[in-house]
Amino acid sequence: MEPVRVLFVDDEASIRLTLPEILKQHGFSVTAVGTVADALAEITFAQFDVLISDLNMGHPGDGFTVVSAMRRTQPNCVTLILTGYPGFETALEAIRNQVDGYLIKPAQIPTLVSLIEQKLKTREPDAGAATKRIAQILRENTFEITQRALNEMKSDALLGKLPLADEQRIEHLPRVLEELATMLESAEPTRTMASTLRAAQSLGIKQRQVGYTLSLLATHVRLVGRAVNDIIHENLMSLNLSYFMFDVKRLNDSLGLQLEHSLNAFLAAEHPTVLGDRSQDHKR
Repeated sequence: MEPVRVLFVDDEASIRLTLPEILKQHGFSVTAVGTVADALAEITFAQFDVLISDLNMGHPGDGFTVVSAMRRTQPNCVTLILTGYPGFETALEAIRNQVDGYLIKPAQIPTLVSLIEQKLKTREPDAGAATKRIAQILRENTFEITQRALNEMKSDALLGKLPLADEQRIEHLPRVLEELATMLESAEPTRTMASTLRAAQSLGIKQRQVGYTLSLLATHVRLVGRAVNDIIHENLMSLNLSYFMFDVKRLNDSLGLQLEHSLNAFLAAEHPTVLGDRSQDHKR
């Protein structure tokens, strides 16, 4: 079987020296170039199965020039963009250019190899269609979000010092993600489910019992939110943009409200009147 032919485009010499060699060790045939002009020449005279291009080289967005040329010349080639962090406007441009996926720098080799294999296997003429909503992304990536949040918590200078088992740190997360997904699909755009808020209150009480402070509780929720947002950003090109801003607003509102209820319950463990007084202000 012929090896997968990869065109790698990046203006950083150190990356051109290291990443292609690692890909070759995984069985890929790699051509590495450092400019848009060299990339266009390779596209004209050679055939490739995969393009991996840095987003910003000589000028911002140069990677899209390379992607567009590859799309015109070799429409069956899988096209991947390397970027530090995909902003919303960048994602829109990527969708317009029919990019198949993002790779967040620094690219992890197992993730890169897995993505290439997945895209080659599932590549179809309409594979770039953006049809998913955030609820589906949350359900499809529950395990990944949970693991990322766990790693962040254990790496945090203060959270990581708490003598907790992994299960104690994230056992609530799968349920939280499922309820967030259900909320995003509901017909009531301003309502967070009562069960979700009760779970947030229970979390606040439980975390106080295992040694959290108010600051640590806020950090915990922030790290969960970061893991959720990172997964959403990495899947931007599969999302239906007609619902994107609406879903993001509802998601952030719900996460904020859950934090509020967790904090209130945490405080109420010390001052029993606090929860009763404050809950009247936050009924939804």
